Amino acid sequence: MKSLDPRVTRLPQVGEVEAKRPLDQFGTFEVFVQPKEGKPFQHEGCVHSPNLEMAYVLAKETFTRRFTCTSVYVVDTRDVFVSPTTEGNQSAYELIQANSTPSQKKRAFEIYQLAKRGKQHLNAGSVEASSPEEAMVMAKDLFGAGKTVYNVWAIEKNKIRFTSEEEQDLWTTLPEKKFRDASDYKGGDKLKDFLERQKN
Repeated sequence: MKSLDPRVTRLPQVGEVEAKRPLDQFGTFEVFVQPKEGKPFQHEGCVHSPNLEMAYVLAKETFTRRFTCTSVYVVDTRDVFVSPTTEGNQSAYELIQANSTPSQKKRAFEIYQLAKRGKQHLNAGSVEASSPEEAMVMAKDLFGAGKTVYNVWAIEKNKIRFTSEEEQDLWTTLPEKKFRDASDYKGGDKLKDFLERQKN
């Protein structure tokens, strides 16, 4: 399976690798997090899991314990359609061509764009299309006009394991639980006080 992480794809080729036996290793699932209400979802990383539901649990434990967020979702890496990655000022949208027939049923796709190298893919919006390629072509006019986008992902919405309304309270925090926030320890102030005492 090809990795979506450019750090992995830049590694040197090691020749033929023997195929793994069925169930020999867990599948890979991509994790997307919404840091605040109204902010776009962003790609946060991946987890390895035997299935989509367990991937959701592992994603929650791995990526949302250390900071406040409002929602998370996961999708099988194999269900992420990836555009070519470009260099310089060339936009990935220039390399995408539609490949569908009008008779195909329209489906909803979430579009993710990589607008800056070294950053994460951000959700640009959703489109209704017959194929991932067509979704990207539509996204070019809707979300990519005048922008240099280095990589585009299209994910069919019905393949995503979203956070349901009933699960939203998973990220509700109590105001008195300040021990969760590093800023509450005021380490800088304590260090300053300590250094002042050492001078005297």
